Amino acid sequence: MRQTTILIIISFILLWNSGFIGAEYGLPHTGPFTLVFWRYLGLSLLMALYLFFRNKFKWYGFKVAFLNMFIGFLAHGVWLTCVLFALDNNVPAGIVALIVALQPLTTGASAYFVTGETTNLYQWFGLILGFIGVALSVGYRIDFEDSSSIFGYFIPLGSVIAITIATLIQRKMEINREKEKLPLDQTIFYQSIATALALALPAILVEDLKTDWVPEFNYTLLWLILAVSLGAYILMWQLIERLDTTKVASLFYLGPPITMLMAWIAFGDKVKLMDIVGMGIVFIGVFLTQLKKDKRY
Repeated sequence: MRQTTILIIISFILLWNSGFIGAEYGLPHTGPFTLVFWRYLGLSLLMALYLFFRNKFKWYGFKVAFLNMFIGFLAHGVWLTCVLFALDNNVPAGIVALIVALQPLTTGASAYFVTGETTNLYQWFGLILGFIGVALSVGYRIDFEDSSSIFGYFIPLGSVIAITIATLIQRKMEINREKEKLPLDQTIFYQSIATALALALPAILVEDLKTDWVPEFNYTLLWLILAVSLGAYILMWQLIERLDTTKVASLFYLGPPITMLMAWIAFGDKVKLMDIVGMGIVFIGVFLTQLKKDKRY
């Protein structure tokens, strides 16, 4: 693996998972729908200005625009809204990241049917181990006598489904070099405007756009727009272009320990023994997904 790719991976993991912490800083000052709406409205305006001054504003037709906007709605709107609602239901940030890390299992299992990419035996073992590690950590924390606790821990599964579908569609476009694939700056614009439009209605009707515009929220929103929504997503799509689907998806397994460390520093979230056991199993799974073997299944 090239040094540039390794640097992209490290930067992506740090920026991506800082979004969980940023969300916890932002949620006391506004609702989940509204936070996602402000975040992507800001990103849309930023990208619109960039495209305008670079003379790159262009309409690619309904089919191309719709496909890219649909990917954005899933990868940004649905993914983030489910994450924020889980956090709003008192699910620790590190555990939300761990549940979202189930994506490699669903992506690896579905990749052949969508992109034609096969998964080798080592990768299957790695994906299954990753699932077991996540299940141990989450199962240990759920209060099965409290329906709200069970519901809160299941919310991030919506994120898993959404980001899996978005990743597979994007990867298929990369492999087939389809004309629907747009330049990165155009992709971010179409995806961000789709997310802002989709979240506008619930943000207005459900939460009345109520927001405490205090310095902490303003700085948090700025970080979420520039570092996470812009920086992390640029890095993620670069990785999709460089690596196969299973390897890109497996990087989400590396997020939980980073997020737990960040949450411990920022909020004093306690890491339980079963969290560490689960993450250990997850790391073994990540290692196996990176192995190459000729025999495919």
